[in-house]
Amino acid sequence: MLRNLTNFPCSLSLQNPLSFLSLQKLISTPNHPSLSAIKFYNKVPIFVAISAEMEPQSSTTLVLCGKSNAEKQLAWCLKTNNTLKLPDTSQVNVVLHPEVENKDEDVFRIDSYMNSLSTCRFGKLIMYSPRLASTHDVVSHNFCELPIGAVCVADVQFKGRGRSKNVWESPKGCLLFSFTIQMEDGLVVPLVQYVVSLAMTEAINHVCRRNGMPPLDVRIKWPNDLYLDGLKVGGILCTSTYKSKKFNVSAGIGLNVSNEKPTTCLNAVLQRMGCVAHLLQREGILAAFFNKFESFYDILSNQGFPALEELYYKTWLHSGQRVIVQNEDQVSETVVTIQGLTTSGFLLAATEDGQTCELHPDGNSFDFFKGLIRRKLA
Repeated sequence: MLRNLTNFPCSLSLQNPLSFLSLQKLISTPNHPSLSAIKFYNKVPIFVAISAEMEPQSSTTLVLCGKSNAEKQLAWCLKTNNTLKLPDTSQVNVVLHPEVENKDEDVFRIDSYMNSLSTCRFGKLIMYSPRLASTHDVVSHNFCELPIGAVCVADVQFKGRGRSKNVWESPKGCLLFSFTIQMEDGLVVPLVQYVVSLAMTEAINHVCRRNGMPPLDVRIKWPNDLYLDGLKVGGILCTSTYKSKKFNVSAGIGLNVSNEKPTTCLNAVLQRMGCVAHLLQREGILAAFFNKFESFYDILSNQGFPALEELYYKTWLHSGQRVIVQNEDQVSETVVTIQGLTTSGFLLAATEDGQTCELHPDGNSFDFFKGLIRRKLA
């Protein structure tokens, strides 16, 4: 359910002029560790120039921007009330997008993103940082203070979240973001990660087609990885908490757009295909993702995942795949063929004698397909 932004407690009005005084309080000296340069007019800072080339710091800068007046109002409130916090209690310096001047070509271009966004709910409030420990921590730690669909984006992430509490360092050239979802049906919550994966694969090829580029065969490796030409180019993490009879879901995505390390990236593959006139940009992919995700999420909510299954199976890697799995005794093994997904979101498989079973990860293996346990279906 979308939180009503007009009822958000706030004493500020969008009719008020920009409060550069509050920005001046934020910055103690022109050499503030998280801000690379400041322009002054009559000793009042006018713009903040930010850069992703930053050393490790004890404070984090978040640039807030809203698409509509409602989200802009909320951005004012979050800044003025000093609402946003980090799990490690380090300082958060919040500035509004009109106060920012981006000089570095490598930073995320908020204006370009907003111009391509056409959603009603998702992605309309953005929190951007040139360098951040974890976008996932920002949205999950501040979930109750944010509207549903709020997104946090970073150029560089040095403590990115992965499954099994893995921590990742993500360099420049990656699309790194996390956003908020709220759901009521606990049976549907495990399936939302598949909708996120599907929306991203569809978004990438939508941007390719729109710019006259060849489509990229980005495929989904169950449950939450994206592969291109046999190499991993992205991953999805969805976590949830239960509060007031609702599931608060934080969805995080990392995608190698123009950084080839450690495997490959989307633009490197496009260049090998002879595409040099246009390359993919993070802003266009993110906007296209939310445009797709909002549509798919409505289908999931109103019709259930079966309405998306056909498209999902065209994109994933596993139809007809034969794997060796452990039986429930975790001693003997069986060869099974993957058929699809069960209603609970696990792998549906069939044994050689035609029995159907559900495949669960053992919780220990880094590769899900090297630690599957077979459970018979009634």
